[in-house]
Amino acid sequence: MVGILITGACGKMGNAIKTAVSKRDDCKIVAGVDLIGENDDFPIFRSFSEVNADVDVIIDFSNPSLLDDLLEYACKNNVPAVICTTGFSKEQVEQIKETSKIIPIFYSGNMSLGINLMIELSKRAAAVLGDDFDIEIIEKHHNQKIDAPSGTALMIADGISSVMEYEPNYVYDRHSVRRKRDKKEIGIHAIRGGNIVGEHEVIFAGHDEIVTISHSARSKEVFAVGAINASVFMVGKKPKIYNMGDLLADR
Repeated sequence: MVGILITGACGKMGNAIKTAVSKRDDCKIVAGVDLIGENDDFPIFRSFSEVNADVDVIIDFSNPSLLDDLLEYACKNNVPAVICTTGFSKEQVEQIKETSKIIPIFYSGNMSLGINLMIELSKRAAAVLGDDFDIEIIEKHHNQKIDAPSGTALMIADGISSVMEYEPNYVYDRHSVRRKRDKKEIGIHAIRGGNIVGEHEVIFAGHDEIVTISHSARSKEVFAVGAINASVFMVGKKPKIYNMGDLLADR
């Protein structure tokens, strides 16, 4: 039985993970870390320094500001971490990579199986269509999401970039640029409104034809299930960075 600690335990994703775990018999939630909120099913600690539970793995759906404390606790207790939080700075991403030399870390901006399939399809499309098609990415989320563009949109852009013969330039704010679109650009656009869970669309616009690849998440459960599968997968792994590709290859 895998003992899970949730960072951001009282948030929307924390509650989604709690519900999803209740339907399984291979793991259980042993503790949570959150600055606010209470829970009758497991103890909630205000900081990692207070945690006294027997933890096998951490699932992090919180805030980039908690990264230092999370990694310090994980290293001190030799606990693998599944990091699902987005909005990290480049320096924090490097910090995660460096820490993965000490403990195993599963790091992904999106835990959905469908999104990761979408990324693979987008990479294939970019490789086939080449320079003849302009690439634009549109992402839509609820009005409470803080970071923009989404980590998933950047995952998609990075995946496409990995199959290009050149390094594309990401353009986020086209209204401030008074010039024609450059062929080496990937436009990334963020929409925030209502309670949209998460929608991503990649547009390949060519001469007289358009190819579109899209994914729509209808509930947060898809992300919770992916994170739980990753947490069970990570127990006993050697230190390095893991992602959804590693999890899918193990299925």
